[in-house]
Amino acid sequence: MSRRTLQFTRWGIFLAACVFLYLEVGAGQGTRTVPGDWQGSLRSAKWPVWVALLSMVVLNWGIEAAKWRRLVAPVEAMGFGRAFSATLAGTATGLLTPNRTGEPVGRVLFLAPEHRWQGGFATLVGSIAQFTTTVVLGAAAFLVWRLSSPGGGGTWAALLVAAVAPAALFLFFRPSLLRRMLLQVPGLRRLGGATEVLDKYPTGQLLAVLLMSVARYAVFAGQYMLLLAAMAGLSWADSAVMVPVIYLFSTIVPTMLLSELGVRGSVAVALLAPCGGQPALVLLASFGVWAVNIALPAVAGAVVLLVARIHARP
Repeated sequence: MSRRTLQFTRWGIFLAACVFLYLEVGAGQGTRTVPGDWQGSLRSAKWPVWVALLSMVVLNWGIEAAKWRRLVAPVEAMGFGRAFSATLAGTATGLLTPNRTGEPVGRVLFLAPEHRWQGGFATLVGSIAQFTTTVVLGAAAFLVWRLSSPGGGGTWAALLVAAVAPAALFLFFRPSLLRRMLLQVPGLRRLGGATEVLDKYPTGQLLAVLLMSVARYAVFAGQYMLLLAAMAGLSWADSAVMVPVIYLFSTIVPTMLLSELGVRGSVAVALLAPCGGQPALVLLASFGVWAVNIALPAVAGAVVLLVARIHARP
């Protein structure tokens, strides 16, 4: 697959997603909330819910730290504690970039200066694994949802998104192909030596990384479903189908800072309101997941960046 073909495919999916979101969200209420008992909803989420939610935050980023530690092992050996600190630091830097693409910047600071470019390309493999997981599971949920909807409307969009899943899986399990694509970019050709790390991952290693990404996705989705059940009273069955679709579109549409919350909230309201979720309570649950799983770790990561011992480039 040529670089030009990949670019056309990427932009085609992006435009299709934007059109679909416009039709779905624009036809509904978007982020305009209706009166809802959000204070009562907060009270209904008892302390065991918050304990479970915060425990899942630690589990979520712990899995990500273990995954990143495995990926950078060919570059530099690292203890789990330092890998966890690097992951939190990456969350802080990623919060300021579209779709948190700046996470590798914060992470590679915890590597030796001579290993940082290699660590950046190793981190790219982990990002592709998470993206692949989101696309595959989101596409499957999208197909289930659209095909089970009355009239089956939007099937063309579901099939288009589903077509990306095999391509994402193929690219993930062919990091050498990714390396060749990167070396076609003029500014990256001089980093050919650093990209060699992409040739050091056997299929078994990549499969382990992908399974860890699936585990992390399950934890993240479980958090969202837990809050939707506790705050908005939505059934787990409805959430199990809709949450992957929400994550899919939140990943495809470029976002940064609070715009991520706005996009995710708008999509969540459009998809979950027909299932009986009050818009105000759906937005509250979306904010809760974002706050404890993204904003809180980002604050912790900012503190880590201030106090951690980071080796400067000589």
